[in-house]
Amino acid sequence: DLERSAELAREGWAKAAEVIRQGETFLVVLDEMTYPLIYGWVPLDEVVGTLRDRPAHVHVVITGRDCPPEVIEIADTVSEVRKVKHAYEAGIPAQRGIED
Repeated sequence: DLERSAELAREGWAKAAEVIRQGETFLVVLDEMTYPLIYGWVPLDEVVGTLRDRPAHVHVVITGRDCPPEVIEIADTVSEVRKVKHAYEAGIPAQRGIED
């Protein structure tokens, strides 16, 4: 259900944004975050603003394909990763995320 996925993405972003703003965690990994941005499930301007205004010691890693240019523009580092091997192809399904 796509609406449920969108709801989960918004909830996840709200938690991540709070962690980023609080500044108590030095590294926040937002795995596959580009997709909720591309699908419009999470407001791009809100994400860009949170990243731009984050405490200087908080590092944020965003993964996923087709990252919006607005995120790339404010990023310190942008990399492209080429798949060599993927667990899904070996029959290992997607796993639940890691939370603090």
